[in-house]
Amino acid sequence: MKALEIKNLKKTYNNDVTALKGIDLSVEKGDFFALLGPNGAGKSTTIGIISSLVVKNEGCLKICGIDVDEDFNSAKLKLGVVNQEFNFSQFEKVFDIIVTQAGFYGVPYKVAKERTEKYLKKLGLWDKKDEQARMLSGGQKRRVMIIKALIHEPELLILDEPTAGVDIELRRILWDFLKEINKKGTTIILTTHYLEEAESLCKKIAIIDNGEIIENTSMNKLLSKLDDQFYVIETSNHIEDKFKLTNFYSEREDENKLAVKIPKDKTLNDLFAEQEIKKLKITNIKNQTNRLEELFIRLTTKND
Repeated sequence: MKALEIKNLKKTYNNDVTALKGIDLSVEKGDFFALLGPNGAGKSTTIGIISSLVVKNEGCLKICGIDVDEDFNSAKLKLGVVNQEFNFSQFEKVFDIIVTQAGFYGVPYKVAKERTEKYLKKLGLWDKKDEQARMLSGGQKRRVMIIKALIHEPELLILDEPTAGVDIELRRILWDFLKEINKKGTTIILTTHYLEEAESLCKKIAIIDNGEIIENTSMNKLLSKLDDQFYVIETSNHIEDKFKLTNFYSEREDENKLAVKIPKDKTLNDLFAEQEIKKLKITNIKNQTNRLEELFIRLTTKND
């Protein structure tokens, strides 16, 4: 059974702007799925339709096998959505916000309290449980949003820009948490402008542009379309000014840093087989460019 199935979904707003031109999209149960696209591409409209905030013109939408037109209430119980905007009372206490949300889904009060404690502790907010939401930082409010969406333990979780405005350390904490719940069986659909986030977290990806799906494949297959990869190698020993590799283009950035280009038909293993590389005491190796961002720009520009 699929966690989400969309067929021929269309939406035109009253100002004659066509946001969706009949998209098809399916997400398997257990997937960590990225839905990416530039501003105005149709991402928010798609999420709005899934979460019942936007009315579609045409198309079929099923959540965990349940047609939303036939049994909306049952479908909604399977779904949790983290929107970009904070949608809770700023004057209500954190603990009460989440327990109240659980009640909307019929979660018994005792169970709601237990789950609220579990998730607040998991995301480092237990010490804020009795504070009004307005006293929280932006990152803390973002975590409250995620807990609200999870409190009824849905099978499908949609995250719309979940780490917007969040610092790097907190972003990593959220990444680890999302990986954990996905591993336990929660299907996750992620939209994000931090393209390294999608590359790090997601197994599959769809790219939407001008109301149409222009790519729908695995992350690995999509990234394989790039011709070259650029890596920066850091070393603990000195790299000579004239250092060169036999089969790879390289450029010395400083005495402990080397930039290397790896063509599409080569791998890191091929690089490490180089005799010159074996002379270096490598302390770190990292991607110099965001491969997904480069590909995203190429694909969306092609479809302008």
